[in-house]
Amino acid sequence: MIVPAPAPCVVIAPDKFKGTLTAAAVATHLATGLRSVLPDVEVVMVPVADGGDGTLAAAEAAGFEQVTVPAHGPTGEDCKASYGARGSEAVVELAEVCGLDLLAERGLAPLAATSRGTGDLISAALDDGARRVVVGIGGSASTDGGLGLLQALGARVTGADGREVGPGGLGLEDAVALDLSGLHPGLAGAEVVVACDVDNPLTGSHGAAAVYGPQKGASPDDVERLDAALTRWADLVAATTGADHRDDPGAGAAGGVGFGLVAVAGATTRPGADLVFELTGFHDALVAATLVITGEGALDRQTLHGKAPAAVAAAAREAGVPVVAVAGKVLLTEGDLRAAGIGAAYALVEEGSEQEAFDAPGPLLERLGARIAREHLGGAR
Repeated sequence: MIVPAPAPCVVIAPDKFKGTLTAAAVATHLATGLRSVLPDVEVVMVPVADGGDGTLAAAEAAGFEQVTVPAHGPTGEDCKASYGARGSEAVVELAEVCGLDLLAERGLAPLAATSRGTGDLISAALDDGARRVVVGIGGSASTDGGLGLLQALGARVTGADGREVGPGGLGLEDAVALDLSGLHPGLAGAEVVVACDVDNPLTGSHGAAAVYGPQKGASPDDVERLDAALTRWADLVAATTGADHRDDPGAGAAGGVGFGLVAVAGATTRPGADLVFELTGFHDALVAATLVITGEGALDRQTLHGKAPAAVAAAAREAGVPVVAVAGKVLLTEGDLRAAGIGAAYALVEEGSEQEAFDAPGPLLERLGARIAREHLGGAR
């Protein structure tokens, strides 16, 4: 008696294709393509992210409930924003409420942009009973050292006149006193974990203002002013808490939000993709996998430095599972791909024009899914 071979199990774990499709949508189109050639293929879809934009969507795809609350946007305006909740765990994405992309139409605000909205979301999650809060801090519009975030969590930062200082890095110039007595009580019993993939300190030539300020619209004069304000802030926090975290790796992440969370809120930092893998159960999905498909909008040099597809490939290689990748464009050499643990890479622009790849990537992804089924899983040609 001939026993039929078990159907292959494919784990589809892409990041978003920025500007076109969410990670979940990418996975769905690839699954459709696979099944068009292998109807019995077992597909496990695990959308992932690297801790920045897309982290909340990945968490929601893994079963976190979206909770929408009042918050403050990157220039202090009232808005609505969401965090993810599952049991006593919460996921907060800075880009959801304080992201640089939110200022695309209104214009950048390098001196006045605030991280306050991220603190609003953390506070709301703690109010709802969260005992573990994962904070993805990529894509920040502000360089305020976490000032706004901490104010939203109950810290009082005042100037020489005794009044609360204004928003943004500009507000730090006036800070002379820090009162933590009103800090949210939920922080004492909660674990706060920051998804962080950069190692910049808070201040200096490799700090938040110097390295990331220009991306947020800061002029050379603005950068100098912001760095001096962050130095003043670090001095004040150290004098208040008795510990100096300005040179910690990642203190300069997200305009100093990493510093504020670690130095005042007692947070720890972890690589972003590792945290997302925990939230989504990616490592569990690998156990039965025959093949892993990952990808993002462009596979380029940045992919190799902490981006989700590289982390997916590394984890799959450790588990002994082959990996292929899909992207709008593939700008890495075969040697680069092999070194990253990616056996083959497929580009949307191989299946259609650049315009199609941006305007209608879904059908192209389905074609690539069918190709992968034929070329890697023995599907009929």
